[in-house]
Order: sequence, then structure tokens, then C-alpha cells
Amino acid sequence: MDREAMNKKISKVIAKAWADADFKARLLANPAETLQAEGIEVPAGVKVNAVENTNEQFFLVLPKAPDELSDEQLDNVAGGFRCDYSH
Repeated sequence: MDREAMNKKISKVIAKAWADADFKARLLANPAETLQAEGIEVPAGVKVNAVENTNEQFFLVLPKAPDELSDEQLDNVAGGFRCDYSH
């Protein structure tokens, strides 16, 4: 699955968790199984953690570093990146 398709599926899971407290509880308790039930493949041996940001706690997830950065990625790093976590 390409990155764009994966991002769309993950966005749908997040929206579903926001709208459905029971689904959110399942996602937090057993993320790999819940993601697989939503059509997101989790490779064998991969551990998935699901956490929730709150007003008092913010989780910063650092993606695995790429072997080499593309020119676009380098431009993004040099130009900065803005996230709005004020909600």
C-alpha cells in the first residue's frame, strides 16, 4: 500500500475513534488487531502502540529515519514544518 493510501486509512481510523468511544477503547487496548479489522495490514512481528494526546500530555513520534533524504524532504527540513496542537 502506498503512503497516501495508508494515510487515508489511518485518517479514517482516527475519525472513527473520535466518533465512537467503544472503537477508541478497542484501538487503545489492542491496536494491531483493531487496525487489521479496519483493513490496515500489520506485518507479523511488528508491535503497534496507540496513545492519545491530551491537554496535559503530548506525544511526539519520530518516524524511522530514511536511508537518504530526497530534495523535497531536505527542503521541508530547511524550510521548517508547522503542526497546530492547540486543540
